Amino acid sequence: MTVPHPLEPSALPRRRLGRALLAMLLLAAVVVSGCKDSTTPIKDILDDPARFQDEKVRIQGDVTSSVGVFGTGAYEVSDGTGRIVVVSKAGGVPREGARVGVEGVVRPGFTLGTQTLTVLMEERRINP
Repeated sequence: MTVPHPLEPSALPRRRLGRALLAMLLLAAVVVSGCKDSTTPIKDILDDPARFQDEKVRIQGDVTSSVGVFGTGAYEVSDGTGRIVVVSKAGGVPREGARVGVEGVVRPGFTLGTQTLTVLMEERRINP
């Protein structure tokens, strides 16, 4: 089999195909890199806290309860799949009913019978 010269007409469709494949790969890389900003369902965190231990995750949902004193406190977030306590060390806590997005680090706590306490240590709030 002979290889056509790069400037011969029969080589042009192959070059276009190669460029199209390269463009598709670059687009896929951009899309996949953007996925790291997506949120993690709270159920996934609660189902296997050890998998997420000390990992940075993003969640979003509604505040179901909150308590704060002098800019620190805790609040519970529900996303429809589960509820998790978020500990805030600065910036106060949002009011009950507020819609929030949170980025933080998962810290598994303890399990007592059927109750497990896993918390998210808030690093920053994001737009939900």
